[in-house]
Amino acid sequence: MTVNDYLQIGLFLAVLLLLVKPVGSYMALVFAESPNRVTRFGGHVERGIYRVCGIRADEDMGWKRYALAVLAFNVLGLLAVYLLQRVQQWLPLNPQHFGAVSPDSAMNTAISFVTNTNWQGYSGESTMSYLTQMMGMTVQNFLSAATGLAVLVAVVRGFVRHGTKALGNFWVDLTRGTLYVLLPLSMLIALLLVSQGVVQNLKPYVDVPVLQATSYAQTTQDATGHEVTKNVAVTTQTLPMGPAASQIAIKHLGTNGGGFFSANSAHPYENPTPLSNFIEMLAILLIPGGLCYTFGKMVGDTRQGWAILATMLLIFVPLAIGAVAAEQAGNPALHGLAVDAHASALQSGGNMEGKETRFGIASTGLFVAVTTAASCGAVNAMHDSLTALGGMVPMWLMQLGEVIFGGVGSGLYGMLAFAVVAVFIAGLMVGRTPEYLGKKIEAHEMKMASLAVLLPCALVVIGTAIAVLVPAGASSVANPGAHGFSEILYALTSASNNNGSAFAGLSANTLFWNVLLGACMFLARFPLIIAMLAMAGSLAAKRHVPESAGTLPTHTPLFVVLLACVVIVVGALTFLPALALGPIAEYLMSAH
Repeated sequence: MTVNDYLQIGLFLAVLLLLVKPVGSYMALVFAESPNRVTRFGGHVERGIYRVCGIRADEDMGWKRYALAVLAFNVLGLLAVYLLQRVQQWLPLNPQHFGAVSPDSAMNTAISFVTNTNWQGYSGESTMSYLTQMMGMTVQNFLSAATGLAVLVAVVRGFVRHGTKALGNFWVDLTRGTLYVLLPLSMLIALLLVSQGVVQNLKPYVDVPVLQATSYAQTTQDATGHEVTKNVAVTTQTLPMGPAASQIAIKHLGTNGGGFFSANSAHPYENPTPLSNFIEMLAILLIPGGLCYTFGKMVGDTRQGWAILATMLLIFVPLAIGAVAAEQAGNPALHGLAVDAHASALQSGGNMEGKETRFGIASTGLFVAVTTAASCGAVNAMHDSLTALGGMVPMWLMQLGEVIFGGVGSGLYGMLAFAVVAVFIAGLMVGRTPEYLGKKIEAHEMKMASLAVLLPCALVVIGTAIAVLVPAGASSVANPGAHGFSEILYALTSASNNNGSAFAGLSANTLFWNVLLGACMFLARFPLIIAMLAMAGSLAAKRHVPESAGTLPTHTPLFVVLLACVVIVVGALTFLPALALGPIAEYLMSAH
């Protein structure tokens, strides 16, 4: 790695950390239970929404009603996105006259966007109308992120409240997250992206002359059935248009990842410049990072939030450096070849395959780590072209449970599940009932936390096993051997942790893959939400336990290291055998 690589990573982390406190403080005001300057400013709009929707803002919900509201709202959203895709050929704002999406692909996409996964088995610029992109994908980018925010706030209230069964009002939390957090920030980011050249219009696609005409051989059959080959001249190219910037802003800010175009953030109309690349990376981690401080403010001890953030950084920073270092080291199979020597003279070596030259290796490697740490799924390069170890970094970041920043809301409540497991382990070591944030952690809480931690792991390994055993799954792999296995493992890891990025090289838009990945995405989202809300409901009903000499401090460097070790050990014990068959085996084969 070069000094420039370290400077780019350091600058990004410095800007992110500078924004954590102000953004986190703002969100703490948004979700505060008492009126404040933030909620008073938009109060008339908020109250108008409640009147129109018939919401009683002062009504508290127990965890079961809260969970039921979450499920009902998201299932209705799923059906709406599905129907929109199936009838888009009859709806307006379809200048390219795209037809209906197939039933299995439409259902997979609907589940994907509702679960904040945004896995895409289709090419946006050749499949979805403008109306489907705006009313379906962009709207769900907001609502799935707002759902994650709402669930997190309810879980935190479980630690804050005592002697009650209520966790707040889902409809109020959903409205506030959308109105005060996601909308204003996405508008700001969209304007910044437009200033860099991201398209935002409703124009039909544009045909423009190419700079240099070319031709290709086309083979057809004549009237007698004989094959005829002729040269076809290419003098124009089609430039896709559309309302991209508005979707790109929320796709990053809401850690969604669903691109307007198939190439996602590698497409020059989604991510044209190094500055837009930096803005998009910052948007991905902005809310997950700020929520750590929000958590500390809500529980009345900001040290708790800093401890969680420190745990995330303790794992994220080495892996981000590792991703960049692996790509800078290049492909071991090319070492010693003359072509590699010439490349070294031109660009200091490294693996530039599948990367955009406007970003380079450092910005690409950092983006790879950011997007897979944050459950975003946006990509600015072809992950399938990463080196074996470079590709293992994003895969393992997802396999850690998408809690190293993770998705909006979901990453932090996932990390809180790990924190509950960590204090339980510490309690076993000293032989006393564990406590976290003044609440005793007992059997029910451990069951719910364990479910939240282990269910994504089970979905990955079971789904991968099914895919490699069933011919319909294995036949979609373009590359044989260890790399092909990595493609399957990556796809199931991405879906089962609600990330949405893809290795590519896997033809996943088939009935088998649409059903398997759709099931994994759904089960990785909503059972976890129910488990975390059930745990929060149990905690809220308990009385507060004052700290004593036997209480484990959960804001110290010791707890940060303990929590990081728990996250790493769960990921290592679960996935090391699978990683050994995929990226590790691929590296060992390429190194010899």
